[in-house]
Amino acid sequence: MIATVTAPAVFAGQAPPPRLTLVGRADRLQDPRATCEIRVLIADGQALVRAGFRALLEAGRRISVVAEAATGGQALALAARVRPHVVLVDVSLPGLDCVEVIRGVLSRSDAEVMLLTGSESDERIFAALRAGAHGLLVKDTDPEELARAVELLAQGEAVLSPGLTRRLIAELASRPEPSRTSSELLEELTAREREVLALVALGLSNAEIAERLVVSPATAKTHVSRAMVKLHARDRAQLVVFAYDGGLVLPRSDGPAPDRRPLAIA
Repeated sequence: MIATVTAPAVFAGQAPPPRLTLVGRADRLQDPRATCEIRVLIADGQALVRAGFRALLEAGRRISVVAEAATGGQALALAARVRPHVVLVDVSLPGLDCVEVIRGVLSRSDAEVMLLTGSESDERIFAALRAGAHGLLVKDTDPEELARAVELLAQGEAVLSPGLTRRLIAELASRPEPSRTSSELLEELTAREREVLALVALGLSNAEIAERLVVSPATAKTHVSRAMVKLHARDRAQLVVFAYDGGLVLPRSDGPAPDRRPLAIA
């Protein structure tokens, strides 16, 4: 699915190919987790799955699995006790609904939550996003991409599998008309901020936005940060939602088949 932008000088065909989607958050850009060991809690009802994740994540990386949980209740207790940086939550974790687990983990710790699902069609992924998950991956993700996604999540980025990103865009595109609230909020942005927002929605990083608009990376970053403040957006993933929901960017279906690697909205 390719996005067509209504703002001047922005063309969907020029957008970079999908890649591990980074969605940076302004409050986490200088997080010391970027250089320290990443502490991970694995919450999955199957012992063999947990063992596999542990072996994968600890194989020659700066990732340490500090605890494992077999139920939602255990996950909440351990999140408060071991203070992980990242919590991997299986969508079918026994004991509690995954959305309850996500909310509970976020209320008890400073961890980032990644939901792992076996299907891109699982309806719980949208509830997980609303609950505060910043990582959503399908379980057939390449092992190396999973480890990379954990590292990105610990650095304050949000990571989505490409199929899940397409579903989010399709969900927004299915709405009969742009949200009035989002449209009114977009009016608070300057013309340049709206242009930058459209480029964010296409998946461009700050450096790529700077190159496209012929400005410095610092200037591009400033425009993105101001747009986040004006829209009260928690992260760049929410900026993408505002761009589509407010009608600034219009989805199209006539594009090349998307890359199957996970995306990082950068």
